[in-house]
Amino acid sequence: MHEFRYTLLKMFSLEADTATHEEIKKRILSGGQVTGTNMCILICAILIASVGLNVGSTAVIIGAMLISPLMGSILAMAYGVASANKSQFLRNFYGFILQLLISTLVSTVYFLLSPINEPTSELLARTQPSFYDVIIATAGGFAGIIGSTRSDKANNVIPGVAIATALMPPVCTCGYSIAHGQWEMLSGALYLFIVNCYFIFVSAVVILDLLKIPKVNTFTEQQWKRLKKAIIRNTILVLIPSIFFTFMMFSDKH
Repeated sequence: MHEFRYTLLKMFSLEADTATHEEIKKRILSGGQVTGTNMCILICAILIASVGLNVGSTAVIIGAMLISPLMGSILAMAYGVASANKSQFLRNFYGFILQLLISTLVSTVYFLLSPINEPTSELLARTQPSFYDVIIATAGGFAGIIGSTRSDKANNVIPGVAIATALMPPVCTCGYSIAHGQWEMLSGALYLFIVNCYFIFVSAVVILDLLKIPKVNTFTEQQWKRLKKAIIRNTILVLIPSIFFTFMMFSDKH
């Protein structure tokens, strides 16, 4: 029994091929930088995703998700929490909000100018979040941060996570909703985006904490308890609507 347990633990251990703490820090924080390069790529990604959603092209939407830098900002925020570095977290949080505002603005302008006004099935698909999106975002967050912290970075993992968690399409759908005054559609797309971002973020914090990322500040036991309670509370608040929408989805089918 002891040998089986040891084999099982070794099989799922994250320590064997983990990169150095310094390499993890450099890799994650560089991905979350709001620089000229990342902002240019972001605008290109949002335009590509908007066109793809507007004409109903799945292939074009996937291309936009692959080049979007939004995932990097979420992982950088998670690193700030895991390393107990409040200033680092806030810096990346404000950068992420800036990216989100620019993305929404660019998307809104595109849909205002576009002659195609009818919502495609691709747009409508981003307005009905459910508990399944929570599962996808959580699993994607775990896969993304694990891939990002390997000594030999798993380059095949990140693109897959970007496609599965789909951060860019809900933002574009928000732009379409604002451009056409579809406020119910806006609320669904915004909630889907929040679900994806939040559960990627929480998953990343959990893994980084397990990897014992060095703490910049020393928190008291009471401060850690408050932080954990806040995460649990926020998780429940974000989770409840998805359970309700899933229940409604099954009720409609029956």
